[in-house]
Amino acid sequence: MRVVVTRPENSARRTAERLQNLGHQPVLLPLTKAIHLPDVATAALAGPHAALAVTSTEAVRVLHSLGENLPPYLDQTLYAVGETTAKAAKDAGFRNIRPGSGTGAELAQLIAGYASDLDTPLLYLAGKPRSPKFEDGLQAKGVPFVAAEVYEMTPIAYDEVFIRNALLGPSADAVLLYSRENARLFCNLAAPHLKELASVQFVCLSDNVAEIIPREFHRNIKIASHPDEDGIFALL
Repeated sequence: MRVVVTRPENSARRTAERLQNLGHQPVLLPLTKAIHLPDVATAALAGPHAALAVTSTEAVRVLHSLGENLPPYLDQTLYAVGETTAKAAKDAGFRNIRPGSGTGAELAQLIAGYASDLDTPLLYLAGKPRSPKFEDGLQAKGVPFVAAEVYEMTPIAYDEVFIRNALLGPSADAVLLYSRENARLFCNLAAPHLKELASVQFVCLSDNVAEIIPREFHRNIKIASHPDEDGIFALL
């Protein structure tokens, strides 16, 4: 299969290698790039907080970049959205990690079970833009938290010739979509070519991501049974 990978470049290259090992032809089309804000992370960590929460590996990369400023926080409890983010946190040196099942809503539910441990607010190290479901879940459960935007994902501009070659030279069989924002950006970029992509499969990390796909392509949507890359790969 010819598979379009829309993740940021660091993650996209690892995904492409997995695809190649399975006999697929990956097409790298990163839709965003990360701008890290380590000073924001440093200031947020210095404030009062009971534990940390991260819903992406990009936030962990920001923490890892803090170097000698990070060790004082490595024994703090860190709630990670899923196993991939938890592994990144472990690799960064964190020792007390509580992984969720893969979605922000589920992570909020997990944290609510430990709410009695939070004598000061939870510190959510977040990105921009992001889904509101994690924060909505915390608010619904009455969990005190503060959010610090420690990175921003900015769109990458491509010209029409590049997009057309990526999607139709030859025609893509599937596109992997890991977030609502990536789904939105992909659909906007691909809009002039969607009629020629009538059979492309939209392989989505979750229902939340799939909601962005245009109605006329709903029959082409596949949703991972569990919200991680293994769940996505199982659909190819």
